[in-house]
Amino acid sequence: MELPVQSVLTELHSALCQHQRAILVAPPGAGKTTQVPLFLLQQLQQQDPHGSKRILLLEPRRLAVKYTAEFLAQQLGERTGERVGYRMRQDSRVSAKTRLEVITEGVLLRLLQADPSLDNIHTIIFDEFHERSLTADLGLSLCLQTNQLFRDEIPIQLLIMSATLDTDKLADFLAPVPVIVSKGRQYPIDYHYLAKTPLPQQRLTTWQQSVEQALVDQKGSILVFLAGQGDIQRLFQQLQHLISEQLSIYPLYGRLTLAEQHLAIAPAPKGHRKIVLATNIAETSLTIEGINCVIDTGLY
Repeated sequence: MELPVQSVLTELHSALCQHQRAILVAPPGAGKTTQVPLFLLQQLQQQDPHGSKRILLLEPRRLAVKYTAEFLAQQLGERTGERVGYRMRQDSRVSAKTRLEVITEGVLLRLLQADPSLDNIHTIIFDEFHERSLTADLGLSLCLQTNQLFRDEIPIQLLIMSATLDTDKLADFLAPVPVIVSKGRQYPIDYHYLAKTPLPQQRLTTWQQSVEQALVDQKGSILVFLAGQGDIQRLFQQLQHLISEQLSIYPLYGRLTLAEQHLAIAPAPKGHRKIVLATNIAETSLTIEGINCVIDTGLY
């Protein structure tokens, strides 16, 4: 199945070659995280098949780093650590064969400290840049400085990708820079609202009732957005009576181990449903297969 972003890949590559920087705006589901890095990797391998230059793909969250690397490697029919690898604090899987490395924003800063010229880096992709962390902003500024001070002859190509971004201000900052816009693919969505907002002391009961009703009214799995770990744990306890051979419930928040987070995002077995209780960690950079219903408490 062709994804919308594939229609702009050639234009994007040309822009990077000509200007060494570009902004890609593509809505969720367009395929920017899964298609753009592999396309640029293919172009790099054609230009320099036996070289050591690499592409860095920055993700804002540790879970997204590992998940993205695994998905991209699978697209190539490989395991992580071959042409596609990942690196984050206390966990990495790279090798001499790795040409596309998925990393956290903090790892980029450590790479810049170790080698300010980033001599073996060809392209850096800033994914989900609209989240605008201090670390990502600093990383982008230092990369621009690296090009000015150390890479004036062969600059690092810089690509900023986002689903929602104030492109005017960023384009002014990076000028001259081409802004490439990809269309998305919208699926029909039905919205249902509570008749009234529950009082604070009624929220937990209301959330429980909403999940129970969604299990009856909807097919597939359910994703529930909550404000934080405390709300997730309280609702998890309230829903324990629903767990069965056909239904599992998983929490998903930043302080869980990567193994625990992976359980939440892994596809449910055939004939099995799951409920994922998540913070906004699941809002971007992740796709949880099988989700047919989303309950948003509106508090995060």
